[in-house]
Amino acid sequence: MQALLIRTTVTVLAALLLAGCAASARQLMPTPTLYQLPDGQPVFDLAKDVQQSPDLDLLFITDRAPLTAAELAGQGKDQAPLPYGEERARGIAYGSALVRMVPELDWQTLREQSQLAERTRAVNLELGEVRELDSFPREPYQITKGPDGKILRDRSELARHFEAKAGLQQEVQRRFAVAPKHEILLYVHGFNETFATAAYTAAELCHFLGREQVCAFFTWPASSSGNFLTSYTTTTESAEYSVAHLKKTIRALATTPGLKGLQILAHSRGTALTLAAVRELANEAIAAGKEPADLYKIDNLVLLSPDIDVDIAGQEVTSYLSDPELLTAWPEGRLPRVLNGRLTIYASPEDRALRVSQILFRSRHRVGQLRPEDIPEPIQRVFEFAGRFDLISYEGKRTDLFGHSYFTTNPEVSSDLVELIRFRKQLGEPGRELIKTGRVTWMFPVDGQNRR
Repeated sequence: MQALLIRTTVTVLAALLLAGCAASARQLMPTPTLYQLPDGQPVFDLAKDVQQSPDLDLLFITDRAPLTAAELAGQGKDQAPLPYGEERARGIAYGSALVRMVPELDWQTLREQSQLAERTRAVNLELGEVRELDSFPREPYQITKGPDGKILRDRSELARHFEAKAGLQQEVQRRFAVAPKHEILLYVHGFNETFATAAYTAAELCHFLGREQVCAFFTWPASSSGNFLTSYTTTTESAEYSVAHLKKTIRALATTPGLKGLQILAHSRGTALTLAAVRELANEAIAAGKEPADLYKIDNLVLLSPDIDVDIAGQEVTSYLSDPELLTAWPEGRLPRVLNGRLTIYASPEDRALRVSQILFRSRHRVGQLRPEDIPEPIQRVFEFAGRFDLISYEGKRTDLFGHSYFTTNPEVSSDLVELIRFRKQLGEPGRELIKTGRVTWMFPVDGQNRR
């Protein structure tokens, strides 16, 4: 009976998860609370605000394979054609993706609608022109044999790699010229996402963060079609496949001349991919005796509804603490800084999408479902001592079908995220007055609960 119930739950949720994933447009997320009129602060700096296009030009980096001519022909006529599909590419490409605000709006109207709790005009997102600017060499890179028989990297392949990397960094620098902050906002999506839906979320975040940063998204070959169980298994392995590509992406972006900081936001299954990439980068730096925080300039690493086993996440975050042989280049056992800012996790025990993952993986906990009491006191003490970790729990009503995207659909949660990323506010400060429930745990007020 229990097995039947589990199968039924998974089947129903799967059908709903996959429904509508190929939609050609979607509504702009609700206005975060801190911006809502009559008392909300402006989304954009009015002193510096100038007439600009409502559309958003995003930088994308992907290891999705381009769609074939047959696949493009098979797309629905009511959809904008997607240039990249669900298959894995043998390398990385990057380019420009335009997200349009429709129906057509002028800048003044968009600015006004972006401060209303109840909008008087429809504001929807639609994928516009997508241009691939360049790609890294096909993998594996070619090798040659030297006169002494040693295996060497092919020089032309090596040159091509650094040419592509330089081109990516030059594109970032070009965008710095019109970005008020010389920072990069990098969004990494989760399961059941297409190129378009990943672009929409990146655009929403960029818009409500004031369009101040170079806004980018890393889109990997997550599955969004077919049998749910097969699709989810494929996605899990595709996330593992993409770790090396995200690592190369972060390294290239972080070493762009002129960069002041990197803000990384990852959602759902993309959190596992992101944590693994950041851990590998940190280990590279640590083994070389360098500070990861100085090399990669990651200010904030934000995990949104993390679809990752809690024990695996703990290993990703703390493994270097328990491996002193990794730290032989560091004097007197000193521990390096991995982030300049904080690791912030947004979780919800009512996240129904993660219940499916919990069943499939037989996981004790998914990180995105954690309650404050689920983190043992000794572990909280370690994180408190390190001073760069916060778990924020949302236990209010669902504002999306599965309670899995509350960071965009719930104005209170998105407001807290904006305060963290844009205004650099610490928990407990005005604007982030959540309830403190433990050494490193917080929760949003529910049903009249008092704030801190």
